[in-house]
Amino acid sequence: MNHFILSDSRKCIGCQACEVACVMAHNEEQHVLTPQRFLPRITVIKAEGQRNAITCRHCEDAPCVRSCPNDAIAQSGDSVQVRQEKCIGCKSCMVACPFGVMQLVVTPQAW
Repeated sequence: MNHFILSDSRKCIGCQACEVACVMAHNEEQHVLTPQRFLPRITVIKAEGQRNAITCRHCEDAPCVRSCPNDAIAQSGDSVQVRQEKCIGCKSCMVACPFGVMQLVVTPQAW
């Protein structure tokens, strides 16, 4: 069983605190947060007066993995992992994701 985060849109106020908490939880190097380095794995979406946090569902048979022509996305245990160094930026994973959570984010190799 794959693990992922679900949010309750009835309780979400759109404060984006979950985005900050996510970045800090995955901040292995403990760098200072800047706009260039703020890369949350959770995104708060706002539409028609509603707000909700979305994140990768780590699908067991992930369409994004199958769609990648360069094997830049792979299943590792119970999660889906993106290997930036293999990504060619074709965005096929963005089209394939049924939840709309894949994004193309380019980060420098060395901070």
